[in-house]
Amino acid sequence: MTGNAKPEQLLTSNDIDVGVRVYEALAHHAGSNQAAPIAYKDLLTLARSQHPKDAVLGRAVPVGIGMKLLFVDAFCAAHAYPRLSCLAVDPTTMRPGPAYDGDWEADRQAVAAFDWSSAAAQLPAFAQAQRGAVPARLKPRKERPADISWYAYFCSHRKECESIGPEEKQEIINLIMAGLDPETALKRVRAATLS
Repeated sequence: MTGNAKPEQLLTSNDIDVGVRVYEALAHHAGSNQAAPIAYKDLLTLARSQHPKDAVLGRAVPVGIGMKLLFVDAFCAAHAYPRLSCLAVDPTTMRPGPAYDGDWEADRQAVAAFDWSSAAAQLPAFAQAQRGAVPARLKPRKERPADISWYAYFCSHRKECESIGPEEKQEIINLIMAGLDPETALKRVRAATLS
């Protein structure tokens, strides 16, 4: 996801780190639930139960799940695996989000029939390659400086930020911590809430 992508469309280190955990949770879920759908929030809860001390995963919120699922899609596509991300669904419809462009039933059947036990061995090298593709200008920050950066932006753009709720704010902070500027982080969260 590089090249001519807009800044808000680039994978960040946060997307990759949480994406790895989301992949692991999805693979576990696929193996134990015959490819039954799992809501975004439940997926994050499952991932946290597998990695309870992962601070980056602990800050993840459902509104930011889209880019993590794109990481999962990229991993599956790179290794010709079935589209594992098809299991992650919107909790209100229990179907994939509107950006999903596959045949959901066929994808779920392929995921259910696939043996995910050996696929995880390819994940570390893929994640490392994806981290290498993160633009150098996206320098990670600590939580407090990211929060201060968001607050300064919020104070000078109150009108356009008035509809930001707690979950959206948390994802914006996560994105700023991953190196995005507040304006780009806001655009990315807005795009995620519209899709």
